[in-house]
Amino acid sequence: LMTINTPDNDRPDPDTLLARVQRDEARAMRGKLKIFFGATAGVGKTYAMLAGAQTALAQSACLVVGLLETHGRAETAIMAQGLPQLALKEVLYRSSTLHEFDLEAALAWGVLHPGGLVLLDELAHSNAPGSRHPKRWQDVEELLERGIDVWTTMNVQHLESLNDTVSGITGIRVWETVPDRIFDQADEVVVF
Repeated sequence: LMTINTPDNDRPDPDTLLARVQRDEARAMRGKLKIFFGATAGVGKTYAMLAGAQTALAQSACLVVGLLETHGRAETAIMAQGLPQLALKEVLYRSSTLHEFDLEAALAWGVLHPGGLVLLDELAHSNAPGSRHPKRWQDVEELLERGIDVWTTMNVQHLESLNDTVSGITGIRVWETVPDRIFDQADEVVVF
């Protein structure tokens, strides 16, 4: 048996190895993000998300609709039938009652259903004042950090880096945007 001595600088740094292992473990525990991404409103993002949820539910997936915007489209509402839904929380704002996504209820649901899936329409939405986070994408980040998978929808003009370009083409500026890093972290993007 022969022993070969190697210089210390050839050995991996234990702190670097530990950081890599911790990063890999955190990534494995994180929920998965799927974005249904469209060129404009009405292209079928929400409908496709719900159709996928119906298929997943038929295959015994554990899922819940956290918030759904049908925008009055009957076919979208029909596609949501039979899917379990979280109750929306009521928020009083300027003498009106808003119905918002209930992040606390979704997190509690996630504790009871590890590895579950929450459907959350309109990623770029601004939450009502007084909400835990000002933006829905921040709600999504918290769900993902807790190991809950999320399917969501957004349009191209809401992507922060493309907002100016799209508004220059369409003449319409949107103020609700999603940081590119959220989009870049998606595990899957379905384009419409």
